Amino acid sequence: MLPSQHRLRRSQDFDDVVRGGARSGARRLVVHLSTTPPDDGSAPPRAGLVVSKAVGGAVERTLVKRRLRGLLAERLGGLEQGDRVVVRALPAAHRATSAELGSDLDAALAGARRRANRPGRRSQR
Repeated sequence: MLPSQHRLRRSQDFDDVVRGGARSGARRLVVHLSTTPPDDGSAPPRAGLVVSKAVGGAVERTLVKRRLRGLLAERLGGLEQGDRVVVRALPAAHRATSAELGSDLDAALAGARRRANRPGRRSQR
């Protein structure tokens, strides 16, 4: 479970990360990462999930959401202050094990971090 202070809640926050963040994909999911150094250094990293009906029915979507929430909670310590992450599950996610989702999440987070840190990339708000 993601702690309350680490959750993205408003649709505007999701939109800002998806439209302005660095994107990296894996077989079963896509990660959008917005790196914003906080002004006062106190903004915790925040994360949100997008699991559409393309993933499956309500039962399948709920299972994928639970797995991804747990995996994200384990990885919060590796995120920097002010980071905002949106994880979008792809249809193949409902057939994946937690270990497969975890490896895809790690790979996609690393790819998004590399893209966000590219020289010449405009800073995010």
